[in-house]
Amino acid sequence: MKKQANSEQCFVCGLQNPAGLHIHFYESAPGEVTADCTVGEQHQGYPGIVHGGIVAAMLDELTGRAHMGSASYPRFMFTARLDVRYRKPVPVGKPLRLVGRVGEIKSRMATAKSFIYGPDEELLAEAEAVLVNVPDSMVNQVDLEAFGWKVYPEADAE
Repeated sequence: MKKQANSEQCFVCGLQNPAGLHIHFYESAPGEVTADCTVGEQHQGYPGIVHGGIVAAMLDELTGRAHMGSASYPRFMFTARLDVRYRKPVPVGKPLRLVGRVGEIKSRMATAKSFIYGPDEELLAEAEAVLVNVPDSMVNQVDLEAFGWKVYPEADAE
C-alpha cells in the first residue's frame, strides 16, 4: 500500500486542523483507496453515533481520493453530486474501515463509490459520486507545499 498525501487544514485529512478527523489514506490497489480510523465523541450527533454530515464528509473524501491515486501530480476533483445511503448508525469510538473505488473515468469528469464498514465488517454507509476536474487555472494558483500537501511520515503525522 502506498500512503497518500495529507494537508494541514482539510477537515478530513488535515493534520493540524484541531476540529478535523486527521485521517490517513492509502492507495491499496490501482483505483482503490482505504483508511482505518476511529471517530471521536466530538463528531457525534446522537450520543454514541457519528453525525451524518461527518459520515458524508468521509464518503466524499474517499470518492475524490480514489481518483487521486498516489501520483506526484494528483487529479484534484470537485464533487458535483454525492448520493449517500446511511444503512446503519456509524459508532463513535469504534474502529472503522473506509474504502473508495474508481468508477467511470472521462477527461473532465468521473464517478466513484465509497463505503464505511464497522468493526464487524458490516456495511454502515455508502455513497456514489459524480466528480469534475478542478480547473487547471485553480490548481496552478495553489502552492501545494505551502498548503502542507505532502506525504507525512506516520511519526510526524500524529
